[in-house]
Amino acid sequence: MKSVVTAVEKYRELVFDTHKYIWENPESGYREVKTSRYMENIFKKLGYELVTAGNIPGFYTVLDTGRPGPEIMVLGELDALICAAHPQSDSSTGAVHCCGHSAQCAALVGVAAALREQGALDKMCGKIRLCAVPAEEMIELDYRNKLREKGIIKYFGGKTEFLSRGYFDGVDAAFMVHTSASGGFEVDKGGVGFIEKEIIYHGVSAHAGDAPWKGCNALYAANLGLNAVNAIRETFQEKDIIRVHPIITSGGSVVNAIPDLIRLECQVRGSSFDAINNANHKTNRALCGAALSLGANIEIRDIPGYAPYVNDTKMIELAREALAIAVPGEVLEETGVIAAGSTDMGDLSCVMPIIHPYIPGAGGICHGDNYRIIDKETAIIKSAKWQLAMLMLLLGDNARIARDVIEDYNAPFESKESYLSYLDSLYDEGERICYKDKVSAEVRL
Repeated sequence: MKSVVTAVEKYRELVFDTHKYIWENPESGYREVKTSRYMENIFKKLGYELVTAGNIPGFYTVLDTGRPGPEIMVLGELDALICAAHPQSDSSTGAVHCCGHSAQCAALVGVAAALREQGALDKMCGKIRLCAVPAEEMIELDYRNKLREKGIIKYFGGKTEFLSRGYFDGVDAAFMVHTSASGGFEVDKGGVGFIEKEIIYHGVSAHAGDAPWKGCNALYAANLGLNAVNAIRETFQEKDIIRVHPIITSGGSVVNAIPDLIRLECQVRGSSFDAINNANHKTNRALCGAALSLGANIEIRDIPGYAPYVNDTKMIELAREALAIAVPGEVLEETGVIAAGSTDMGDLSCVMPIIHPYIPGAGGICHGDNYRIIDKETAIIKSAKWQLAMLMLLLGDNARIARDVIEDYNAPFESKESYLSYLDSLYDEGERICYKDKVSAEVRL
Protein backbone atom coordinates (compact mmCIF):
# COMPACT_ATOMS: atom_id res chain seq x y z
CA MET A 1 0.00 0.00 0.00
CA LYS A 2 2.71 2.47 0.94
CA SER A 3 4.46 2.04 -2.40
CA VAL A 4 1.29 3.09 -4.24
CA VAL A 5 0.64 5.97 -1.87
CA THR A 6 4.17 7.29 -2.18
CA ALA A 7 4.08 6.94 -5.99
CA VAL A 8 2.46 10.38 -6.01
CA GLU A 9 5.92 11.78 -5.27
CA LYS A 10 7.04 10.85 -8.80
CA TYR A 11 4.39 13.15 -10.26
CA ARG A 12 5.05 16.18 -8.10
CA GLU A 13 5.84 18.43 -11.09
CA LEU A 14 2.75 17.24 -12.98
CA VAL A 15 0.33 17.91 -10.13
CA PHE A 16 1.84 21.28 -9.24
CA ASP A 17 1.71 22.34 -12.91
CA THR A 18 -1.94 21.26 -12.97
CA HIS A 19 -2.74 23.43 -9.99
CA LYS A 20 -0.86 26.40 -11.46
CA TYR A 21 -2.73 26.20 -14.77
CA ILE A 22 -6.17 25.83 -13.20
CA TRP A 23 -5.51 28.58 -10.66
CA GLU A 24 -4.43 30.93 -13.46
CA ASN A 25 -7.38 30.02 -15.72
CA PRO A 26 -10.45 30.12 -13.46
CA GLU A 27 -13.85 29.39 -15.01
CA SER A 28 -17.22 29.34 -13.28
CA GLY A 29 -19.73 26.49 -13.42
CA TYR A 30 -20.64 24.98 -16.80
CA ARG A 31 -18.05 27.29 -18.39
CA GLU A 32 -14.97 25.22 -17.44
CA VAL A 33 -14.02 24.51 -21.05
CA LYS A 34 -10.26 25.19 -20.77
CA THR A 35 -10.05 23.50 -17.37
CA SER A 36 -11.80 20.35 -18.52
CA ARG A 37 -9.76 20.16 -21.73
CA TYR A 38 -6.52 20.55 -19.78
CA MET A 39 -7.50 17.77 -17.38
CA GLU A 40 -8.68 15.54 -20.23
CA ASN A 41 -5.32 15.84 -21.98
CA ILE A 42 -3.46 14.84 -18.82
CA PHE A 43 -5.67 11.79 -18.28
CA LYS A 44 -5.27 10.73 -21.91
CA LYS A 45 -1.48 11.02 -21.66
CA LEU A 46 -1.66 8.80 -18.58
CA GLY A 47 -3.42 6.19 -20.72
CA TYR A 48 -7.03 6.62 -19.59
CA GLU A 49 -10.04 6.26 -21.86
CA LEU A 50 -12.53 9.02 -21.04
CA VAL A 51 -16.27 9.48 -21.21
CA THR A 52 -16.73 13.21 -21.74
CA ALA A 53 -19.94 15.06 -21.00
CA GLY A 54 -19.94 16.52 -24.51
CA ASN A 55 -22.15 19.59 -24.39
CA ILE A 56 -20.91 20.62 -20.93
CA PRO A 57 -17.47 20.37 -19.31
CA GLY A 58 -16.42 17.35 -17.29
CA PHE A 59 -15.57 13.69 -17.75
CA TYR A 60 -15.06 10.38 -16.03
CA THR A 61 -12.99 7.27 -16.51
CA VAL A 62 -13.26 3.78 -15.07
CA LEU A 63 -10.26 1.72 -14.02
CA ASP A 64 -11.04 -2.00 -13.76
CA THR A 65 -8.85 -4.14 -11.51
CA GLY A 66 -9.95 -7.24 -13.42
CA ARG A 67 -11.38 -8.79 -10.28
CA PRO A 68 -15.07 -8.58 -9.32
CA GLY A 69 -16.05 -6.16 -6.59
CA PRO A 70 -17.71 -2.81 -5.84
CA GLU A 71 -17.07 0.42 -7.72
CA ILE A 72 -15.72 3.43 -5.81
CA MET A 73 -15.73 6.96 -7.21
CA VAL A 74 -13.24 9.73 -6.48
CA LEU A 75 -14.19 13.26 -7.53
CA GLY A 76 -12.55 16.60 -8.23
CA GLU A 77 -14.46 19.81 -8.92
CA LEU A 78 -13.59 21.98 -11.91
CA ASP A 79 -15.32 25.27 -11.24
CA ALA A 80 -14.24 28.59 -9.77
CA LEU A 81 -16.24 31.21 -7.91
CA ILE A 82 -16.86 34.87 -8.77
CA CYS A 83 -14.99 37.29 -6.53
CA ALA A 84 -13.87 40.29 -8.58
CA ALA A 85 -12.22 41.88 -5.55
CA HIS A 86 -9.68 39.07 -5.36
CA PRO A 87 -6.32 40.35 -6.66
CA GLN A 88 -5.86 37.23 -8.80
CA SER A 89 -9.37 37.03 -10.24
CA ASP A 90 -9.90 36.97 -13.99
CA SER A 91 -10.10 40.60 -15.08
CA SER A 92 -12.95 39.99 -17.50
CA THR A 93 -15.13 37.55 -15.56
CA GLY A 94 -14.20 38.02 -11.89
CA ALA A 95 -13.70 34.26 -11.59
CA VAL A 96 -11.17 32.93 -9.09
CA HIS A 97 -10.53 29.63 -7.32
CA CYS A 98 -11.26 30.94 -3.84
CA CYS A 99 -12.66 27.62 -2.63
CA GLY A 100 -9.79 25.25 -3.32
CA HIS A 101 -11.08 23.41 -6.37
CA SER A 102 -7.82 24.00 -8.23
CA ALA A 103 -6.02 21.95 -5.57
CA GLN A 104 -8.72 19.26 -5.70
CA CYS A 105 -8.19 18.80 -9.45
CA ALA A 106 -4.42 18.64 -9.02
CA ALA A 107 -4.83 15.99 -6.30
CA LEU A 108 -7.14 14.00 -8.59
CA VAL A 109 -4.37 14.02 -11.21
CA GLY A 110 -1.99 12.71 -8.55
CA VAL A 111 -4.39 9.86 -7.76
CA ALA A 112 -4.82 9.06 -11.46
CA ALA A 113 -1.07 9.04 -12.09
CA ALA A 114 -0.23 6.84 -9.10
CA LEU A 115 -2.88 4.29 -10.11
CA ARG A 116 -1.08 3.80 -13.44
CA GLU A 117 2.05 2.58 -11.67
CA GLN A 118 3.05 -1.04 -12.21
CA GLY A 119 1.27 -3.23 -9.66
CA ALA A 120 -0.89 -0.45 -8.24
CA LEU A 121 -4.08 -2.47 -8.65
CA ASP A 122 -2.68 -5.86 -7.65
CA LYS A 123 -4.12 -5.85 -4.14
CA MET A 124 -7.50 -4.39 -5.07
CA CYS A 125 -10.70 -5.74 -6.61
CA GLY A 126 -13.65 -4.04 -8.26
CA LYS A 127 -13.50 -0.76 -10.16
CA ILE A 128 -12.37 2.81 -9.57
CA ARG A 129 -14.16 5.71 -11.23
CA LEU A 130 -12.29 9.02 -11.40
CA CYS A 131 -14.50 12.02 -12.19
CA ALA A 132 -13.80 15.67 -12.94
CA VAL A 133 -17.19 17.29 -12.38
CA PRO A 134 -18.38 20.82 -13.23
CA ALA A 135 -20.50 23.40 -11.46
CA GLU A 136 -20.38 22.70 -7.73
CA GLU A 137 -20.79 26.35 -6.78
CA MET A 138 -24.44 27.34 -7.23
CA ILE A 139 -24.00 30.76 -8.87
CA GLU A 140 -24.98 32.63 -12.06
CA LEU A 141 -28.56 31.39 -12.06
CA ASP A 142 -29.55 33.33 -15.15
CA TYR A 143 -26.85 31.61 -17.21
CA ARG A 144 -27.73 28.16 -15.89
CA ASN A 145 -31.43 28.75 -16.46
CA LYS A 146 -30.69 29.58 -20.10
CA LEU A 147 -28.80 26.29 -20.41
CA ARG A 148 -31.80 24.53 -18.91
CA GLU A 149 -34.23 26.25 -21.28
CA LYS A 150 -32.08 25.10 -24.21
CA GLY A 151 -32.20 21.54 -22.93
CA ILE A 152 -28.44 21.41 -22.34
CA ILE A 153 -28.79 20.76 -18.61
CA LYS A 154 -31.66 19.79 -16.37
CA TYR A 155 -30.05 20.42 -12.98
CA PHE A 156 -28.04 23.43 -11.90
CA GLY A 157 -25.48 21.43 -9.87
CA GLY A 158 -22.84 19.45 -11.74
CA LYS A 159 -22.99 16.25 -9.69
CA THR A 160 -26.78 16.19 -9.87
CA GLU A 161 -26.61 16.70 -13.63
CA PHE A 162 -24.04 13.91 -13.99
CA LEU A 163 -26.20 11.68 -11.80
CA SER A 164 -29.22 12.29 -14.03
CA ARG A 165 -27.18 11.57 -17.18
CA GLY A 166 -26.20 8.15 -15.88
CA TYR A 167 -22.53 9.02 -15.43
CA PHE A 168 -22.58 7.57 -11.91
CA ASP A 169 -24.57 4.45 -12.72
CA GLY A 170 -22.86 1.44 -11.18
CA VAL A 171 -21.05 3.46 -8.51
CA ASP A 172 -21.46 2.00 -5.02
CA ALA A 173 -19.76 4.69 -2.88
CA ALA A 174 -18.02 8.01 -3.44
CA PHE A 175 -15.64 10.41 -1.77
CA MET A 176 -13.64 13.56 -2.32
CA VAL A 177 -11.33 15.66 -0.16
CA HIS A 178 -12.02 19.39 0.05
CA THR A 179 -9.33 21.99 0.72
CA SER A 180 -9.82 24.06 3.86
CA ALA A 181 -8.49 27.36 5.18
CA SER A 182 -10.05 27.13 8.62
CA GLY A 183 -8.88 23.95 10.29
CA GLY A 184 -6.86 20.77 10.12
CA PHE A 185 -7.75 17.31 8.86
CA GLU A 186 -11.44 17.40 9.74
CA VAL A 187 -14.77 15.84 8.91
CA ASP A 188 -18.18 17.23 9.81
CA LYS A 189 -21.16 15.12 10.73
CA GLY A 190 -22.74 16.46 7.55
CA GLY A 191 -24.01 19.62 5.91
CA VAL A 192 -27.19 21.47 5.05
CA GLY A 193 -29.05 21.49 1.77
CA PHE A 194 -30.91 24.33 0.09
CA ILE A 195 -33.49 25.57 -2.36
CA GLU A 196 -32.27 28.17 -4.86
CA LYS A 197 -34.57 31.08 -5.65
CA GLU A 198 -34.91 33.66 -8.40
CA ILE A 199 -37.20 36.52 -7.41
CA ILE A 200 -38.51 39.27 -9.68
CA TYR A 201 -40.57 42.16 -8.38
CA HIS A 202 -42.73 43.76 -11.08
CA GLY A 203 -43.87 47.37 -10.72
CA VAL A 204 -44.84 50.20 -13.05
CA SER A 205 -42.38 52.75 -14.40
CA ALA A 206 -43.07 56.48 -14.25
CA HIS A 207 -41.14 59.74 -14.10
CA ALA A 208 -39.51 59.74 -10.67
CA GLY A 209 -39.76 63.52 -10.27
CA ASP A 210 -42.74 64.67 -12.30
CA ALA A 211 -45.31 61.95 -11.56
CA PRO A 212 -44.03 59.17 -9.26
CA TRP A 213 -47.60 58.50 -8.11
CA LYS A 214 -48.32 57.05 -11.54
CA GLY A 215 -45.79 54.29 -10.96
CA CYS A 216 -45.38 51.34 -8.65
CA ASN A 217 -41.89 51.11 -7.20
CA ALA A 218 -40.55 47.58 -7.55
CA LEU A 219 -37.39 48.52 -5.62
CA TYR A 220 -39.44 49.58 -2.60
CA ALA A 221 -41.39 46.32 -2.82
CA ALA A 222 -38.11 44.37 -2.92
CA ASN A 223 -36.78 46.30 0.09
CA LEU A 224 -39.97 45.52 1.99
CA GLY A 225 -39.56 41.88 1.02
CA LEU A 226 -36.00 41.78 2.36
CA ASN A 227 -37.15 43.37 5.62
CA ALA A 228 -40.03 40.91 5.87
CA VAL A 229 -37.60 38.01 5.47
CA ASN A 230 -35.45 39.49 8.23
CA ALA A 231 -38.53 39.76 10.44
CA ILE A 232 -39.26 36.01 10.27
CA ARG A 233 -35.74 34.88 11.23
CA GLU A 234 -36.70 34.41 14.88
CA THR A 235 -39.26 31.80 13.80
CA PHE A 236 -36.46 29.52 12.55
CA GLN A 237 -35.40 26.86 15.06
CA GLU A 238 -31.71 26.36 15.80
CA LYS A 239 -31.96 22.60 15.24
CA ASP A 240 -32.94 23.18 11.60
CA ILE A 241 -29.84 25.34 10.82
CA ILE A 242 -31.86 27.64 8.57
CA ARG A 243 -29.97 30.25 6.55
CA VAL A 244 -31.76 32.66 4.19
CA HIS A 245 -29.43 34.99 2.31
CA PRO A 246 -30.81 37.05 -0.61
CA ILE A 247 -28.95 39.48 -2.87
CA ILE A 248 -30.24 42.07 -5.35
CA THR A 249 -28.79 41.36 -8.77
CA SER A 250 -30.61 44.10 -10.69
CA GLY A 251 -31.78 47.21 -8.84
CA GLY A 252 -33.16 49.61 -11.44
CA SER A 253 -31.85 51.14 -14.65
CA VAL A 254 -32.06 54.95 -14.49
CA VAL A 255 -32.37 57.24 -11.50
CA ASN A 256 -35.13 59.44 -12.93
CA ALA A 257 -37.59 56.58 -13.49
CA ILE A 258 -39.50 54.57 -10.92
CA PRO A 259 -37.96 51.05 -11.02
CA ASP A 260 -40.38 48.62 -12.60
CA LEU A 261 -38.35 45.42 -12.37
CA ILE A 262 -36.01 44.26 -9.59
CA ARG A 263 -34.22 40.90 -9.57
CA LEU A 264 -32.98 39.00 -6.55
CA GLU A 265 -31.30 35.67 -5.94
CA CYS A 266 -31.66 33.79 -2.70
CA GLN A 267 -30.83 30.50 -1.04
CA VAL A 268 -32.87 28.90 1.73
CA ARG A 269 -30.70 26.40 3.58
CA GLY A 270 -31.60 23.81 6.19
CA SER A 271 -30.56 20.51 7.73
CA SER A 272 -33.45 18.48 6.27
CA PHE A 273 -35.81 18.68 3.32
CA ASP A 274 -38.73 19.26 5.70
CA ALA A 275 -36.93 22.17 7.36
CA ILE A 276 -35.95 23.67 4.00
CA ASN A 277 -39.46 23.44 2.59
CA ASN A 278 -41.01 24.95 5.72
CA ALA A 279 -38.57 27.88 5.75
CA ASN A 280 -39.03 28.37 2.01
CA HIS A 281 -42.82 28.61 2.45
CA LYS A 282 -42.34 31.30 5.11
CA THR A 283 -39.88 33.13 2.88
CA ASN A 284 -42.29 33.12 -0.05
CA ARG A 285 -45.07 34.39 2.20
CA ALA A 286 -42.89 37.29 3.37
CA LEU A 287 -41.79 38.18 -0.16
CA CYS A 288 -45.33 38.03 -1.54
CA GLY A 289 -46.76 40.07 1.33
CA ALA A 290 -44.34 42.88 0.52
CA ALA A 291 -45.43 42.95 -3.11
CA LEU A 292 -49.09 42.90 -2.11
CA SER A 293 -48.64 45.83 0.25
CA LEU A 294 -47.57 48.12 -2.62
CA GLY A 295 -49.76 46.67 -5.35
CA ALA A 296 -46.75 45.20 -7.14
CA ASN A 297 -46.46 41.67 -8.43
CA ILE A 298 -43.80 39.10 -7.78
CA GLU A 299 -42.45 36.20 -9.78
CA ILE A 300 -40.65 33.45 -7.86
CA ARG A 301 -38.74 30.58 -9.38
CA ASP A 302 -37.91 27.87 -6.82
CA ILE A 303 -35.10 25.62 -8.02
CA PRO A 304 -33.87 22.50 -6.20
CA GLY A 305 -30.37 23.19 -4.98
CA TYR A 306 -28.46 20.51 -3.09
CA ALA A 307 -29.61 17.86 -0.65
CA PRO A 308 -28.57 17.84 3.01
CA TYR A 309 -25.90 15.23 3.57
CA VAL A 310 -24.49 13.04 6.32
CA ASN A 311 -20.98 11.63 6.14
CA ASP A 312 -21.19 7.87 6.48
CA THR A 313 -19.84 6.79 9.88
CA LYS A 314 -18.00 3.77 8.51
CA MET A 315 -16.44 5.90 5.79
CA ILE A 316 -15.25 8.27 8.53
CA GLU A 317 -13.47 5.41 10.27
CA LEU A 318 -11.99 4.35 6.96
CA ALA A 319 -10.74 7.90 6.30
CA ARG A 320 -9.18 8.04 9.76
CA GLU A 321 -7.28 4.81 9.19
CA ALA A 322 -6.21 5.88 5.71
CA LEU A 323 -4.88 9.22 6.96
CA ALA A 324 -2.71 7.47 9.55
CA ILE A 325 -1.19 5.41 6.74
CA ALA A 326 -0.82 8.18 4.16
CA VAL A 327 0.25 11.03 6.44
CA PRO A 328 1.74 9.52 9.62
CA GLY A 329 1.25 11.70 12.67
CA GLU A 330 -1.90 13.40 11.42
CA VAL A 331 -5.28 12.64 13.00
CA LEU A 332 -8.72 13.07 11.48
CA GLU A 333 -10.83 15.15 13.85
CA GLU A 334 -14.62 14.82 13.91
CA THR A 335 -16.27 18.20 14.48
CA GLY A 336 -19.60 16.56 15.37
CA VAL A 337 -21.55 19.38 13.73
CA ILE A 338 -23.84 19.72 10.76
CA ALA A 339 -22.06 22.45 8.80
CA ALA A 340 -24.06 25.35 7.39
CA GLY A 341 -22.32 25.04 4.03
CA SER A 342 -23.72 22.96 1.20
CA THR A 343 -22.35 20.73 -1.55
CA ASP A 344 -23.86 18.58 -4.26
CA MET A 345 -22.13 15.64 -2.61
CA GLY A 346 -25.40 15.77 -0.67
CA ASP A 347 -27.23 14.65 -3.78
CA LEU A 348 -24.96 11.63 -4.06
CA SER A 349 -25.51 10.81 -0.37
CA CYS A 350 -29.20 10.39 -1.16
CA VAL A 351 -28.40 7.24 -3.12
CA MET A 352 -24.98 6.00 -1.92
CA PRO A 353 -22.59 6.29 1.06
CA ILE A 354 -20.19 9.24 0.81
CA ILE A 355 -17.57 11.10 2.77
CA HIS A 356 -16.51 14.71 2.23
CA PRO A 357 -13.63 15.50 4.63
CA TYR A 358 -11.40 18.57 4.72
CA ILE A 359 -7.66 18.97 4.42
CA PRO A 360 -5.64 22.08 5.36
CA GLY A 361 -3.36 23.91 2.97
CA ALA A 362 -5.28 27.08 2.13
CA GLY A 363 -5.14 30.51 3.70
CA GLY A 364 -7.50 33.46 3.93
CA ILE A 365 -11.29 33.27 4.05
CA CYS A 366 -13.12 30.65 2.00
CA HIS A 367 -15.00 32.40 -0.82
CA GLY A 368 -13.15 35.60 0.16
CA ASP A 369 -10.82 37.99 -1.64
CA ASN A 370 -7.73 36.77 0.23
CA TYR A 371 -8.12 33.02 -0.28
CA ARG A 372 -5.15 31.16 -1.76
CA ILE A 373 -3.28 27.87 -1.50
CA ILE A 374 -0.40 28.43 0.92
CA ASP A 375 0.77 24.83 1.43
CA LYS A 376 0.69 22.89 -1.84
CA GLU A 377 2.40 19.91 -0.23
CA THR A 378 -0.57 19.39 2.08
CA ALA A 379 -3.41 20.58 -0.15
CA ILE A 380 -2.31 18.50 -3.14
CA ILE A 381 0.33 15.84 -2.42
CA LYS A 382 -0.97 14.74 0.98
CA SER A 383 -4.53 14.92 -0.33
CA ALA A 384 -3.71 12.56 -3.20
CA LYS A 385 -1.93 10.17 -0.83
CA TRP A 386 -4.88 10.18 1.56
CA GLN A 387 -7.33 9.40 -1.22
CA LEU A 388 -5.17 6.59 -2.57
CA ALA A 389 -5.00 5.05 0.89
CA MET A 390 -8.80 5.25 1.17
CA LEU A 391 -9.17 3.50 -2.18
CA MET A 392 -6.78 0.73 -1.23
CA LEU A 393 -8.46 0.13 2.11
CA LEU A 394 -11.89 0.06 0.51
CA LEU A 395 -11.00 -2.30 -2.32
CA GLY A 396 -8.25 -4.34 -0.70
CA ASP A 397 -8.81 -7.63 1.16
CA ASN A 398 -11.53 -8.60 -1.35
CA ALA A 399 -13.18 -5.21 -0.75
CA ARG A 400 -14.19 -6.28 2.75
CA ILE A 401 -14.50 -2.69 4.03
CA ALA A 402 -16.30 -1.41 0.93
CA ARG A 403 -18.80 -4.27 1.04
CA ASP A 404 -19.48 -3.59 4.72
CA VAL A 405 -20.01 0.14 4.07
CA ILE A 406 -22.34 -0.48 1.15
CA GLU A 407 -24.38 -3.21 2.87
CA ASP A 408 -24.86 -1.15 6.02
CA TYR A 409 -25.86 2.10 4.29
CA ASN A 410 -29.51 3.11 4.54
CA ALA A 411 -29.99 5.51 1.62
CA PRO A 412 -32.67 8.24 2.03
CA PHE A 413 -34.04 7.30 -1.41
CA GLU A 414 -34.41 3.83 -2.85
CA SER A 415 -33.00 4.75 -6.26
CA LYS A 416 -31.55 7.50 -8.40
CA GLU A 417 -34.88 7.77 -10.19
CA SER A 418 -36.91 8.26 -7.00
CA TYR A 419 -34.51 10.94 -5.78
CA LEU A 420 -34.53 12.86 -9.07
CA SER A 421 -38.33 12.60 -9.16
CA TYR A 422 -38.45 14.24 -5.73
CA LEU A 423 -36.11 17.00 -6.90
CA ASP A 424 -38.34 17.64 -9.91
CA SER A 425 -41.30 18.14 -7.58
CA LEU A 426 -39.49 21.08 -5.94
CA TYR A 427 -39.43 23.14 -9.14
CA ASP A 428 -42.03 25.90 -9.03
CA GLU A 429 -42.20 29.13 -10.98
CA GLY A 430 -44.54 31.90 -12.04
CA GLU A 431 -46.26 35.04 -10.79
CA ARG A 432 -47.61 34.68 -7.28
CA ILE A 433 -50.34 37.38 -7.11
CA CYS A 434 -53.49 37.61 -9.18
CA TYR A 435 -55.29 40.94 -8.61
CA LYS A 436 -59.02 40.36 -9.02
CA ASP A 437 -60.16 43.96 -8.58
CA LYS A 438 -59.33 46.93 -6.36
CA VAL A 439 -60.31 45.08 -3.21
CA SER A 440 -59.22 41.48 -3.67
CA ALA A 441 -56.31 39.38 -4.87
CA GLU A 442 -55.26 35.72 -4.85
CA VAL A 443 -51.78 34.86 -3.63
CA ARG A 444 -49.99 31.59 -4.39
CA LEU A 445 -47.14 30.88 -1.98
